[in-house]
Amino acid sequence: MQRSCDETVARCTLITMLVLGLTSCASVESGSAGKVLAGAGQAAFGADLDTDGNPDGSYFGLVAELGGAAAKGHFVCAMWGKTKFMDLPLMGVEGRIQSADMSPDGSVSLEGTGTVDMGSADKFFEDVPFKVRVMPGGPGTGSLQLTVIGSFDGAPGDIQPDNGNYDMPEETVASGQIVLR
Repeated sequence: MQRSCDETVARCTLITMLVLGLTSCASVESGSAGKVLAGAGQAAFGADLDTDGNPDGSYFGLVAELGGAAAKGHFVCAMWGKTKFMDLPLMGVEGRIQSADMSPDGSVSLEGTGTVDMGSADKFFEDVPFKVRVMPGGPGTGSLQLTVIGSFDGAPGDIQPDNGNYDMPEETVASGQIVLR
């Protein structure tokens, strides 16, 4: 089913509200199992990926309870309106997180399956695997890097063409934050 830009904005708002609620919770147990990763805001690539003369970036929201394959959560990353990307009215990835693992460097790798919405019925894809590498932090320190697995290889913005995936460059948090508790 095709979602409108308004529905995607509403889902981003809902994710943000969930994130704000979770980040205000008390600390959870140590180790990666039982930890919660949550964040929302805007992020920037620091580059013009689609060569339209404007630097690109996205809005994002995520919440995940860590714990390897027992992880659960939700991720959304979208570009719309003034952030038009690849001449599309909307470019969004949204889905359930099905695994989440913390690395020794403090980053968290999330994997899941979801939808890719490019703003029209013929450009809406379901059950698409994705992975996101997230570094907790606020503006200038937090980051995320999205890979859509098995699709869109070589499309504008793909930093590793010919590997079967769409690998976006790392984005740095411009506003908002990503918190691990």
